[in-house]
Amino acid sequence: MDERPKLDERRKAQRHRTLKGGSIAINHAGRIDCRVRNLSPSGALLEVASQIGIPDDFVLVIEADRIQQPCHVIWRTATRMGVAFRG
Repeated sequence: MDERPKLDERRKAQRHRTLKGGSIAINHAGRIDCRVRNLSPSGALLEVASQIGIPDDFVLVIEADRIQQPCHVIWRTATRMGVAFRG
């Protein structure tokens, strides 16, 4: 029997695993490459080489899916971040 405590699920919608190339568009300052590890209608898990220079608010661009979605960072680690979509 698994006796590990269950983590509270706080997401509004279930995320689906994916591995897509994307970019973080920062105003007019340019773009930072990222990988989209999972995706839902309300947010995503992004993987980056470094968090340096990434603000709390930006636009996630997934060109293959023609997505440009404003985001707000909810949490961060050294190479990953959970974002909520705005609007």
